[in-house]
Amino acid sequence: MRHTPRTVLVALAALAAVVISTVPAAAATAPATWWKPAAGATWQMQFTGALDMSVTADVYDIDGADATKAQVTKLHAAGRKVLCYVDAGSWENWRADAARFPAAVRGNALDGWAGEQWLDIRQWDTLRPILTDRFATCKAKGFDAVDPDNMDGYANASGFPLTAADQLLFNRRVADLAHSLGLAVGLKNDLEQITKLQPSFDFAVNESCVQWKECAMLSPFVTAGKPVFHVEYKASLCPTAAALRFSSIRKNLRLDAFRAAC
Repeated sequence: MRHTPRTVLVALAALAAVVISTVPAAAATAPATWWKPAAGATWQMQFTGALDMSVTADVYDIDGADATKAQVTKLHAAGRKVLCYVDAGSWENWRADAARFPAAVRGNALDGWAGEQWLDIRQWDTLRPILTDRFATCKAKGFDAVDPDNMDGYANASGFPLTAADQLLFNRRVADLAHSLGLAVGLKNDLEQITKLQPSFDFAVNESCVQWKECAMLSPFVTAGKPVFHVEYKASLCPTAAALRFSSIRKNLRLDAFRAAC
C-alpha cells in the first residue's frame, strides 16, 4: 500500500483550514432543521388590543415587537405554535429601530398605511443587519416562525426601480435568514412568483385571496403539503375557501381578538 507523502498531507491540512475559515459563520452554525407546520393547522391572528390567549387554535400569529417572551411561553404551554409578525419590506415610523433605516432606503408611502414607506430591497447590506436583529429578537422570545410582511415592493409604486428579480432575491434572502436562526418562515404577498418561492418557504400567509380572486395562485403550497394561513374580512367570502384546503378564518380589519372560523 502506498502512503501519501507527509508534505502532501501538510498541504491538504492547510487547505482544509483555509476552506473552513472562509465558511460564513451563519452557514457553519445554521440549525439543521426548524419547525415544519402541518397543512390544515388552525390559526389565530391578532395584532391589536390585549392578546387573547384563550382562542382554540394550533397556531397564533402575533406582533413580534409587541409580544413578550412570557406570552409566547404561555402559548407554548397551551400547545400552540407562534408566528412572529415582522415588517420586512417596508419601514414603520413607530418601531423602536426606525432610526436605523437611512433615508436612502426609504421610498414612497404605502397607500392607506400612515407612517409606512417602501424599502429599497436591493440594499441588502443595509437591511440585513436590521432584519437579523429583528429575527433574533423573535428567536429570543421563543417564537417558532416569522411572518415577514410587505414582500412585494416591486409590484407597487415603491419609489425605486425594483424588478421581479430583485424581489425574488430579497424574499429568498429573508427566508434563508430565518432558517439560519432555526425559525420557520412564511411567504406573504408576491403571489405572481409563488411557484419559484414556495420551495424556500414553510407556509404562506394570505389576506383576502377570495375577495381578489387570487386563491388559485396559492396552490403550489397546498400541492407541497404546506399550510396556507388565510384570512377574509367579509363573512360572505369565507365558505368559498373551504374547498381550497386552506386554514381559513374571518377577522375584523383592525385585527383584534375577534375570530370566526370559516
